[in-house]
Amino acid sequence: MTHPLVIIPLLVLLIRLALWLNKRRQATAVHSAPAAGLVPRTELVEAGSEPADPAARAALDAAKSGNWRPAAAYLSDGNGDWSTRYARMNPFSHLAATDDIWLRQWRKEQPDSPEAAQVHTDALVRRAWEIRTGRYASEVTREQAMGFHQVLQQAAEVSQEAIRLAPAGDPNAWVMQLSVALGQGWSHERYRALWAEIVAREPHHFGAHSGALQYWCQKWRGSDELMHAFADDAIAGAPAGSLLTVLKLRAYWEQVLRDNSGASLYRSAEFTAALDAALADLAAADPAHPGVVAASGWIAHGLIETARPAQALDLFRRMGREIAGPWTYYENQAAVFDTARIKAARAAA
Repeated sequence: MTHPLVIIPLLVLLIRLALWLNKRRQATAVHSAPAAGLVPRTELVEAGSEPADPAARAALDAAKSGNWRPAAAYLSDGNGDWSTRYARMNPFSHLAATDDIWLRQWRKEQPDSPEAAQVHTDALVRRAWEIRTGRYASEVTREQAMGFHQVLQQAAEVSQEAIRLAPAGDPNAWVMQLSVALGQGWSHERYRALWAEIVAREPHHFGAHSGALQYWCQKWRGSDELMHAFADDAIAGAPAGSLLTVLKLRAYWEQVLRDNSGASLYRSAEFTAALDAALADLAAADPAHPGVVAASGWIAHGLIETARPAQALDLFRRMGREIAGPWTYYENQAAVFDTARIKAARAAA
């Protein structure tokens, strides 16, 4: 029998070895990202939170210092591409949710600005959801629920003003209402009426479709059947390069979360077909399409789940420092996103 005085030092040595190996694996993972042409984990940000466009960054910095005019100029310039104009608002409404001094000044000096009213709507929606948190309804406190509905009602009122100010053909004031409708639990009939206003102005609005899919999933106001039907209808009428094919990947992900079908669903012929369709759609898309990063994230996730991680590496490179796809739903999104990138890099090596 081995003497205890021999076993204890051996255990200590094994523990130290395990800790050293773990640190070595972590160090290898951190350093393999730049080696594979990927930005370091420390530089990762959630998609849309920090704009890559220098003009957007300059306008955002100006807003942070209280100057709203560069933001007004930037947000009103979209060449009639409503999906792009909608996407441009994201970092500004994100800022206004916590610091709205510049926005209040903008609204005071330009009370008829449709862009200011839309940013105001979205900022209030964000503030409301931050109060509520993303937890299930059973885990939300009474105080959180009350605060959520109070602020969401303010957003609903401002959204009506945004609709009144919107120029002909601009769907974005209605798109801003989608999150209000979700939070207030609008009926299917009322929601479809809102949707009709949007698609009458822009039938393939990327941001609108992304938001509406949430309404139709089972965890909110719909079901798996309604969610997939919505995705299928959107894809059927969309031109190549619209990136609406990504809706199907998102629908499958929502389904997996609910029924834990996991690997069996990702191995199905239906998922493979949806993934290949999304890859072709991305290849046909304008590189400036506002949904490219989000689409790349969802497609990269699909490739990893279907044991094709090497194909995902170029998509991760294309995403740069932005975290997109299902990884944005994680609390430690940078870590899980980086793990997926490293898996793709190693598979491609």
